[in-house]
Amino acid sequence: MSYELRALIGAVDLLKVVAAEVPVAQVAQLEQGFALIPMTDRLYDALHDAGGGVQPGFAFFPGGFGRRLGAWSQAGPIAYAEAEHFGGRGTQHVAVWVDGKIDFGPVADELAPPYPPEGSPISRALRRMGAQKPYGQDEFEAVGLARHRRSGDWLPG
Repeated sequence: MSYELRALIGAVDLLKVVAAEVPVAQVAQLEQGFALIPMTDRLYDALHDAGGGVQPGFAFFPGGFGRRLGAWSQAGPIAYAEAEHFGGRGTQHVAVWVDGKIDFGPVADELAPPYPPEGSPISRALRRMGAQKPYGQDEFEAVGLARHRRSGDWLPG
């Protein structure tokens, strides 16, 4: 079974501000006060600044997007995450912006069971942003990121 994610992750209220600024962005509710905005082709095009450079290691990171994330992070932590998994193996890449700059990452890992004790890159980023993990779950599961298998599935029908 495969899994793919490309999304901004942050507090619900912060991502509502992002969506108001970038009308093609659509906010999907997660758990623990978090939400995500899937990085769709339309959102990528709306955010892309050809002269803005890209963030190394990310596959789907619009030029100049780091500056926007830095600006939005003045209101609260915001992460950009990419993940691809198939058959228990995969990759995750994530960074968290706080107060205008990268506070965590970018961190990338190729993952296969057993996962490291500190958790996957996305779980570590979520923990840094305040996510809690109940017994038997990691932060990734606890905030609900396992609910859908593809980024586009987070969008309303």
